[in-house]
Amino acid sequence: MEVFFNQGPIVSAIVIFLLRIGDMSLDTIRVLFVVRGKKKLAWILGFFQALIFVVAISSVLANADSWLNILGYAAGFATGNVVGMLIEDRMALGHLHLTIYSSMRGAAIAEALRKDGYGVTEISGRGKDGTVTVLHCSVLRKKVDSVETIVLEEDPSAFITTSDVRQVRRGFWRA
Repeated sequence: MEVFFNQGPIVSAIVIFLLRIGDMSLDTIRVLFVVRGKKKLAWILGFFQALIFVVAISSVLANADSWLNILGYAAGFATGNVVGMLIEDRMALGHLHLTIYSSMRGAAIAEALRKDGYGVTEISGRGKDGTVTVLHCSVLRKKVDSVETIVLEEDPSAFITTSDVRQVRRGFWRA
């Protein structure tokens, strides 16, 4: 690693920037695995994240008078957060619970979702403007866009919220 840091101030700052992107990307994904209870994956990612972090921070502290290294470190931190989020979006691991509110087309939405193989629970409710149908549907994160498309084709004014689902036991899940 010393070879990269002895190539000049610009190369050193770029290496720190890239290390920090890797470090923070791993950290962002690791936190998501921690929240989902994936202990082994969180440990592995945490190990490599800490290893990269120590190399990056050591090189910055060894040359604390270099503004380029400090800027590379800060820019890598910020960029790594975004890169980690993009990677996690692409991975789309886990399940989401959708709550769908429809004032006029709840039954049609439920039927369309069931026709496409999704499990849906219908509940009658009362909103600000009167009766609504509240639909509950838990899906793989990879399928959320498909479900939203079905819902909005049936009722463009439907209100949809999502929440993360940590564990799944029993019930009906589309394979």
